[in-house]
Amino acid sequence: MNNYIDIGINLTNRQFEGDIDDIIQDALDEEVLQMILTGTSVRNSQASAQLAKQYPDVLYSTAGIHPHDAKSMTNESIPALRKLLQMKQVVSVGECGLDFDRDFSPRPIQEKCYKAHLALATEVQKPLFLHERAAFSRFVSITKEHLPKLPQGVVHCFTGTLTEAKAYLDMGFYLGFTGAISDVKRFSHLKEVLTYVPLDKIMIETDAPFMLPKNVPTGSLKKYHERRNEPAFLPYVAGTIAQFKGISLDKVAEATTANAKQFFNLNVK
Repeated sequence: MNNYIDIGINLTNRQFEGDIDDIIQDALDEEVLQMILTGTSVRNSQASAQLAKQYPDVLYSTAGIHPHDAKSMTNESIPALRKLLQMKQVVSVGECGLDFDRDFSPRPIQEKCYKAHLALATEVQKPLFLHERAAFSRFVSITKEHLPKLPQGVVHCFTGTLTEAKAYLDMGFYLGFTGAISDVKRFSHLKEVLTYVPLDKIMIETDAPFMLPKNVPTGSLKKYHERRNEPAFLPYVAGTIAQFKGISLDKVAEATTANAKQFFNLNVK
């Protein structure tokens, strides 16, 4: 029996409204025994923490402001996140970082918001759940300024180049991989990345309801939700990694679960 941990799901997304109990049970049935809800704004982080509280030792959450929402940050935001991070079910600072691909928030505001998260993580010493898209050079520059005092970090939903992966590994970070790795048309380069990245630096996530793995059988998709990703599909991410690295699924499950337990300081199940 393989046990899995999904380090990133958006369970407060409206696509899951009215479905949460079933989503969690379906995940448990597929041996996805623990899941971490991603906080993307103060309000969303609060909602995620409350939801995680209802499923102790199964659901956990992060607390942060996604770069898309950086423009929502006020003087009250960091104190509100700090309060959330005092809760035992809130295990990580983030999602935070830079996204220069869509620029939903102005870049200077994104940078200010990210720096505030780095300072907060240094203060509370809980690990970082990081987001970087089309902002590699600036992201690395800012992060390195804080690096000596930072706790551990994971660059989630990694789809970057091998050169970028090596840079993050050199900084001591983990890499989180989603169903994007099974998209051989759009992300064919990730096979080379995964072949290189050591297993002890890999974690897995669905980023549900987004990033549906291409290798999920059609019969497993629920009627009316043919494009919705779910934490129950996490084993398909692990299976792709096993295929790319030429190792057993058991090894991928064991390593990624151990990595996540240590990184997020989760209760052992």
